[in-house]
Amino acid sequence: MFKSILLSRAYASVALLFFMLAPFAHAAPPYAKLTLAGPGAVVSYPLLHMVETNALKDYAQQVQFRLWQSPDQLRVLLAKKEIDFSAVPSNLPALMFNRGDPVKLLNISVWGILWLVSRDPDVKGFEDLGGQELLVPFQRDLPAVLLDTLLQAHKEKGGKPVRLRRTRDAQDAIALMLTGQGKHALLVEPTASLLLWRAEQQGTIALHRVQSLEDAWRDAFPNRAELPQAGIMANSHMAKDTELNHAVERAYAASAAWCKSNTQACAQLVHRYIPHLPVPAIETAIRVTRLDSRPASEVRPQLEALYGLLGEQYPQAIGGRLPDAGFYGP
Repeated sequence: MFKSILLSRAYASVALLFFMLAPFAHAAPPYAKLTLAGPGAVVSYPLLHMVETNALKDYAQQVQFRLWQSPDQLRVLLAKKEIDFSAVPSNLPALMFNRGDPVKLLNISVWGILWLVSRDPDVKGFEDLGGQELLVPFQRDLPAVLLDTLLQAHKEKGGKPVRLRRTRDAQDAIALMLTGQGKHALLVEPTASLLLWRAEQQGTIALHRVQSLEDAWRDAFPNRAELPQAGIMANSHMAKDTELNHAVERAYAASAAWCKSNTQACAQLVHRYIPHLPVPAIETAIRVTRLDSRPASEVRPQLEALYGLLGEQYPQAIGGRLPDAGFYGP
């Protein structure tokens, strides 16, 4: 009897100790690994900062970044579930969602990333390109659609057509501009800044940053002035983890704010991951890009305005219709 009482008291003491220590115990993160992905563009830089600062440590034991080179490669990686969250052009997740893949758009962070660069100091904007050739390293993705829409609007106002010369990629456009075989080019940051930096280093050709496509768009479409061009999406196998999606959105917003406030430190961080990009070009790209992270649900009107325009001109770019409410996250 006495022994039984002692055992009961011992069990009670252990239980009390466990109860007292429970708040200090740390459960293992629910995911062994999370893979963030993106292109070499400014939209990806906050993701790199998230990896460096271990911003998702409460959700994953390991977080890594994977660089993708083209939208086609990204689609393959998403289909194979090799990446969990990715920086994307804003039309791609809408296209996937409308094709039956239940992805979720978490935010829009990039509202201006396309720049017209020219050898001609008299060119002040896209309206001055009538009758001339413009190098364009885009084929079927969002920048190509936006450019075609903008140039069509200028043509409808009486402007001369612009001859588009499709290059293999941005590096091809840069080479043509540096060798004098191209006069004007439309490039995504940081490739516009990279071109200007290389021209300055080379010292044999003068190039000018002329106008952002977003400024030209604002003039052409004042009722659709904002261009939600890129953000972060959750792949379909992560779309239902609302808590994690909120954590990713919040962490990305914090890292985006840090990048804008610490352009040189952010540029140095990016250079470690993407060493072929020089720090001065990266820093310039961050400064000239409108990096403003906002939840997709908050900017749904701006997204639907863009999707509506794409639906009128290029319905295949978004899958033929506006996404349902469940698409807009986090």
